Amino acid sequence: MQKYLVIFEKTQSGYSAYVPDLPGCISEGKNKEETEKNIYEAIKFHIEGMIEEGLSIPESRSESELIIFPDLLIRSENKKIAKRAIKA
Repeated sequence: MQKYLVIFEKTQSGYSAYVPDLPGCISEGKNKEETEKNIYEAIKFHIEGMIEEGLSIPESRSESELIIFPDLLIRSENKKIAKRAIKA
């Protein structure tokens, strides 16, 4: 079983996704669920193409971590923007 990190990004029209360990492997969708299905198929297609071309399949090397900044000082003029960002 192979695992790959997938990065999802919210866009103006839905979501996009990419796989850092498979350059060029990207997808998009109207919502996150659709994007998850699309990137799964994109990964399979990408790897199948690499196999057909005789290329080696890269191992997953990427990692991610969510970092929380509880002590971050927010200036008063940025409070509204910060509150919206925290809710997202």
